[in-house]
Amino acid sequence: MRKPLLSFLAVCILSTAIAQENAIKNPYKKKPAFGFAFTLHDFQTAQDLKNTSLSQVLKDKQWYKAGRMSPGVALTYFQGLSNHFDLMARLGGTFTDYPVPNKPQSGNDKLLAELDANINAKLLSDKYWVTPYLTAGVGGSQWNGHWGAYVPLGLGVQLNLLDQAFINFNAQYRVAVTTATTANHLFYSLGVAGSLFEKKEPKVVPPPPPPVPVDTDKDGIVDSLDACPDVAGLAQFNGCPDTDGDGIADKDDKCPEVKGLAKYQGCPIPDTDSDGINDEEDKCPNEAGVAKYQGCPIPDTDGDGVNDEEDKCPALAGPVSNQGCPEIKEEIKKRIEVAAKRVFFATGSYKLLTKSNKSLDEVAKILNEDPNLKLDVEGHTDNTGKADKNQILSEQRAKAVVDYLVNKAGVDPTRLTSAGFGQDQPIADNKTAAGRAQNRRVAMKLHYN
Repeated sequence: MRKPLLSFLAVCILSTAIAQENAIKNPYKKKPAFGFAFTLHDFQTAQDLKNTSLSQVLKDKQWYKAGRMSPGVALTYFQGLSNHFDLMARLGGTFTDYPVPNKPQSGNDKLLAELDANINAKLLSDKYWVTPYLTAGVGGSQWNGHWGAYVPLGLGVQLNLLDQAFINFNAQYRVAVTTATTANHLFYSLGVAGSLFEKKEPKVVPPPPPPVPVDTDKDGIVDSLDACPDVAGLAQFNGCPDTDGDGIADKDDKCPEVKGLAKYQGCPIPDTDSDGINDEEDKCPNEAGVAKYQGCPIPDTDGDGVNDEEDKCPALAGPVSNQGCPEIKEEIKKRIEVAAKRVFFATGSYKLLTKSNKSLDEVAKILNEDPNLKLDVEGHTDNTGKADKNQILSEQRAKAVVDYLVNKAGVDPTRLTSAGFGQDQPIADNKTAAGRAQNRRVAMKLHYN
């Protein structure tokens, strides 16, 4: 056991000497760092590799199972030797049933203590966030009175977190040197480390200060170069101020305390009509408006004094009292009401009787005289028969009226609508014959919107 310990001490002394010699030549050499790591020991996979082969171990898919590994912890120490070589020392412990060669296992977990020193050959310097490396070294162990030595061989990766802190992952195959007391095994370590020493910067002796030039307004621009020597300003304006920060010096700014544009001599874009929309975006700069219409007032297409957003008939002039729509003359309403009462159908059918033609022609005449008028035709029945059949009949009768006005009278179909309400809207008592007669009706409603 003395030889491994002497070797470990020799590596530490040698690494420290090399580190001191290379301090100047290796600017990315790692500072002394201490850390803590979690470890795993796997004796079974190492035995499987010995008894079979690497391909068989990979095929069995047991090598990564946590159940065959013994967890532990370790204290770590890192010392840079150069930009690409580090010393890594580790003192660790784990409780395990150590498989001492040629001796039966005790069946009890006992403390396995290990101390090793390694040289990490880094593929990249600590300048980079990720630093992969190869590692090799010497180590010693003690378990239940059994002392041993081993050679760790492996690889790892270092993730640099901060200037002097990093995460370190390391995987090793530990080859037994004292084969009577030590077993080959796999070893994994994941930990974090950081430097406890502040980086000392070389002292720089400043040169003697130059003569202090005169700067009356203390703005960092000497009076000989300052266009406004008595008022603190900016270098870009030759020492003159720009109070509102709009890039125009106060001496040239007509609105020095309000940000503006050079186009308007330092003042903001004007809003002549004060509608909150500046003149450059306002299509009606001299008339207050709204953003929806790019600064123009809400339009009134028909010029009736009711704007289009409130006008039910924006293309037809009408009074405010009728929401901007023309008012239908009472005479016309009366003619439509009379015509509606003179529309007749065959009993239980939606076939129009010939005596209805005169009334419907009168309705068509009224519509053709005013192409802006629209007409809604409603069909109604009494409560005789089933409600669903009455509903269908009322719809068919209303449509029959519309079809006549379109096909026989030439009225534009887009001006007409039809709807049936069955027996749901009676205007008289269905218990009497006279009442049922009134309920069997066609209603017509004129409107502009």
